[in-house]
Amino acid sequence: MARIETPGRIRGTQDIFGDEQRRFAAVLEAFDRVRKLYCFQRVDIPVFEATAVFARSLGETTDVVSKEMYTFEDRGGDSITLRPEFTAGIARAFITEGWQQHAPLKLVSSGPVFRYERPQKGRFRQFHQLDAEVIGAAEPAADVELLVFADQLLKELGIAEGITLQLNTLGDAETRDAWRDALVRHFEAHRGALSEDSVARLDKNPLRILDSKDPRDRPIADSAPGIDDFMTAEAGNFFEAVTRGLDAAGVAWTRNARLVRGLDYYRHTAFEFVTDRLGAQGTVLAGGRYDGLIGSLGGPETPGVGWAAGVERLAMMLEEPAGSRVDAVIVPMGDAAALKGQWVLAELRRGGLSADMAFRGNMKRRMQKADALKARFAVIIGDDELSRGEASLKNLDDGMQAAVPLETLGREIYEAVQRALTIEAAARVSPAFGEALARGISLGIVSEP
Repeated sequence: MARIETPGRIRGTQDIFGDEQRRFAAVLEAFDRVRKLYCFQRVDIPVFEATAVFARSLGETTDVVSKEMYTFEDRGGDSITLRPEFTAGIARAFITEGWQQHAPLKLVSSGPVFRYERPQKGRFRQFHQLDAEVIGAAEPAADVELLVFADQLLKELGIAEGITLQLNTLGDAETRDAWRDALVRHFEAHRGALSEDSVARLDKNPLRILDSKDPRDRPIADSAPGIDDFMTAEAGNFFEAVTRGLDAAGVAWTRNARLVRGLDYYRHTAFEFVTDRLGAQGTVLAGGRYDGLIGSLGGPETPGVGWAAGVERLAMMLEEPAGSRVDAVIVPMGDAAALKGQWVLAELRRGGLSADMAFRGNMKRRMQKADALKARFAVIIGDDELSRGEASLKNLDDGMQAAVPLETLGREIYEAVQRALTIEAAARVSPAFGEALARGISLGIVSEP
């Protein structure tokens, strides 16, 4: 019989498991926790859209559209694209689903996105993003809200040290147009010395030359006129309001006058949170104000500002998360005990306790499973315990063991878990405080939670 060859994982994709998955989950959990603090609503949008959604919003000439999108024709003959980012799809939904009536909207989303690019550390062809948007708010306060949200997320993840918020303004339409004209004149005067990519950008996307990494372009880009020379009073006031708001909220930032966004619908604030801990891929979170985007998709002119962050890059920076603890593991010995253990297991889970069963091997192997799961308690059930309507409840932290009636087992474990969680929370504040609280509870001086 011929051996069947198993297809391999497609290049640029990943199977996320074990420690890597725990880091990944920690990022998503922190994101959901913080978005609730900031009163952002969760929205989920399709993984694929009509190609025009991304071609119009990202620009026909950008690398993402021209080189990186996964685009195909479906059976109906329509051009479909797997989403390379979230903002365009959210903007499309805002228009087509009639969400204008709910504006201003504070929205988040997360999930897989797809770009056909060269895989490298922290960069995949199917990767995952966090996304946050404020749509329908023209005030600088919306920009501040998003930036403070991002700053707190990085702090919640414990990775803020060494990450810098770089901030710039692209001005209003009048500012941007005047600056763009001056840049075109400057780069035209040096056309012969520019890289091939920058020459191609000169006609269609000249602002992108400012962030070129090609050594041939750097001296020319560094000597280009800055946006501040063309800033209108209104645009300057907007940027000042954003920086004042960040200062008031205690968010540190630094000005990067060369930070740009190439497409015309971007306005005012542009920002990146950058680090040197990820090698060449130093941006961990980036965004800006896109007041012209929804209009470019055929909707009413509507202001918007947002950011996106790669889950993989954030997860790479995390320390190894502590594995979650299981509240109890059932250790049955014998067929009758195993059957009763199924009832106990279901009752514990219905009562909100995490529980599993060690049903294989001798007692030693079953207890080893409880230890491997970092269980707080082992619930040991044998023929003797069954005859008395009891289980032997063993605290795996201190080794104490006691007989507990089966009908009160769930309540006993629940109360013990709550005590342990209270002590652990106190210990995070101060180890001495945790020890004192534990002693107080055991002596009856402090009432149990």
